[in-house]
Amino acid sequence: MRPGCGEGDLSHLCSAIMRLSRHPEGIQEEAIQVDGVIVEPFNTAIFLATDGVGRSINRVKPRLAFFYQGSAADAVFYLQSGRAKLTIVSKRGKEATVTLLAAGDFFGEESMVGAGTLRTTTAAAVTVCVALRITAEQMKRVLHEEHAFSDFFLRFVLRRGIRTQEDLIDQLFNSSERRLARTLLLMAEFEKPGEQETLLPKITHKTLAELIGTTTQRVNFFMNRFRRLGFIDYNGRIRVNKELLNVVLRDQLPEQNASRPILVDVPPRTAKRTTRTGVARTPIIP
Repeated sequence: MRPGCGEGDLSHLCSAIMRLSRHPEGIQEEAIQVDGVIVEPFNTAIFLATDGVGRSINRVKPRLAFFYQGSAADAVFYLQSGRAKLTIVSKRGKEATVTLLAAGDFFGEESMVGAGTLRTTTAAAVTVCVALRITAEQMKRVLHEEHAFSDFFLRFVLRRGIRTQEDLIDQLFNSSERRLARTLLLMAEFEKPGEQETLLPKITHKTLAELIGTTTQRVNFFMNRFRRLGFIDYNGRIRVNKELLNVVLRDQLPEQNASRPILVDVPPRTAKRTTRTGVARTPIIP
């Protein structure tokens, strides 16, 4: 990580301020006068787009980490631009991707639990990322003192909780093919009005398999199937077409779902039955 914000990052900050200001959460209170001095109201957009006391801007290259699992949790991060991911490694050494992060996401909130808390995941950049690092102490202070920021952060936490619940339901009840379709849609951010198609950041089939809880071979199979059906285009990077939306929301996959292969009829199994004259085979009726 490299702290600081050069001229090359100015466009990132300007776009971040404009993006936050368009949200209802970004509406600011009017200035107030205290002892004859005009006090400017707290501005959530500027706070999250600039460095300051307890805040520093970090630029992270792809595949480098913001923090590692098991390290001391002492700061919260706000992703200004780029794509990142949270991964976890089990005691047996198996690695899994927990979630993908996009611009506007907070991560590392476990640092606010208290002193001595350790990171439960590793946060790494998928593309070039610009993120604001906020110390746990500064984060707690602003949450206590600035209601506008508290409302903004609370909305994010609630949305993330809903998303986590939806991910669990998806994992329990949907096939791996539909889970993959939903993951691609979420990455393409189709909730944005007027969005027709989106070019996804570079992501491996292995990461997609970890996200939906299946094997890389199954993801390869489904991605090829989606491409044949016209749901995606793939030439080094994935472009998701709007038709894929029907796969998840309207349940319009072709009748012969590739996730449930159709088996041909097989002859009935036989079991051995011992008689006085020898061994005979008796068909087992399914």
